[in-house]
Amino acid sequence: MSSIIQTINGYLWGFPMIAFLFLTHIFMTVRTGGIQRKTLRAIRLSVKSPEGVRGGISPFEALSTSLASTLGTGNIIGVGTAVALGGAGAVFWCWITGVFGMATQYAECLLSVKYRVRDKKGQLLGGTMYVLEKGLNSRSLGIVYAGIAGVSGLLTGAAIQSNAISEIIRESLQDSDKAVKLFGSNMSLTGILVGVVGAVLTALVVFGGLGVISRVCSFFVPFMAAAYILGCFVVLYINRAVLADSLRLIITQAFSLRAVAGGGTGSVMLIACRFGMARGLFSNEAGLGTSSIVNASALTPNPVRQALAAMTATFWDTVVMCLVTGVVIVSTIVADNGTGIQNTDGGALCYKAFVQIPFVGEGLLVFGMITFAFSTILGWSWTGQVCAQYIFGGKGGKAYKVLWVIAVLVAPLISMDTVWSLADLCNALLAVPNVYALIMLSGVVREQTRLYANNTEALSKDFVI
Repeated sequence: MSSIIQTINGYLWGFPMIAFLFLTHIFMTVRTGGIQRKTLRAIRLSVKSPEGVRGGISPFEALSTSLASTLGTGNIIGVGTAVALGGAGAVFWCWITGVFGMATQYAECLLSVKYRVRDKKGQLLGGTMYVLEKGLNSRSLGIVYAGIAGVSGLLTGAAIQSNAISEIIRESLQDSDKAVKLFGSNMSLTGILVGVVGAVLTALVVFGGLGVISRVCSFFVPFMAAAYILGCFVVLYINRAVLADSLRLIITQAFSLRAVAGGGTGSVMLIACRFGMARGLFSNEAGLGTSSIVNASALTPNPVRQALAAMTATFWDTVVMCLVTGVVIVSTIVADNGTGIQNTDGGALCYKAFVQIPFVGEGLLVFGMITFAFSTILGWSWTGQVCAQYIFGGKGGKAYKVLWVIAVLVAPLISMDTVWSLADLCNALLAVPNVYALIMLSGVVREQTRLYANNTEALSKDFVI
């Protein structure tokens, strides 16, 4: 089964899918008139709550929860892997994917707010499934999307992240981990402890509802991101003598037509483009539609205001975080007198960069990976819950919370190979109906943008759900 899934993923996540999503980013950039030019304004809106609007969470809480979903170990190890496989030029293509992906993120969230609904308790609910149902009159396609997203959440947002935390702690302990007998099998003591503690902490937050999830994320995410960025700046200061050479190497390899050495096929540019774009697409989830579910619950007088705030998640996640991580890794390689990427993995490259910081470097890296993974568990939980509620009603949402906590509990004790493959498959399948909705309703996006985006006064007008 694992082999079959990996074969399917090889086709789905090949260059055609990467090109498909990137071309969608370019199309939405054109359709929105280059909405990225309003990034500074969007950042201001993301931290300012509109007056006179009730029911839901603030734009900043929505942004923090959305960032919690996308800021994961992929922003650290994932970028390292892109550099290891695609060369220094992969950093540029990862970055450019984030720049264009902001338009797709904007469009997704605009449509989700426009077509959102209120449940019986007055909670604002939205997402691609509601866009498909109300905007394109396809409840069945909405159910398909919600079903895939719900499964993807349990895999990507809960199980994989919980397992990653266990692996990170186990590696940092080196030979200190012990095995204990449980249910007739030898299991890692670290895995058991991580599962129990993670499940308890997750339950305390998740069962509190979106209000508690968003408040925890709005406190947690800025703190962990600032700590990680501070560490990156320290490494960049240590490598300051080679920063210019590092940036030159990134640009040169991003556009180099030189053939790949070592018997590889294609040019350096093609390889860098493939792995850099793939990392960028995986990192910010623009094109999958999942982050729009949280943003649909935000307090906002109109769709464009929240869409502007929402697109800053891609800006911070990929345009800033992935870029800084990439420059840190490449500058470390250059400082070590290497002009290419040595035969190593992404985790090793990240470790090599951060251990340059005296005393606290390794601990800071471990802290960053653990907190990024745990934030994903919290942020994704609401996305999955709304999907379950869309299909099964309120009871489905409650049952999903229980499944979520169970996934966090048991994931550190099982192998993730097949789970990773299933998660990749789900993500590929999510992109198809979401991009279909974006293209079919791009006229709505364009019209809403024309009405509100260039008019400061219009951005404060009431919007009737």
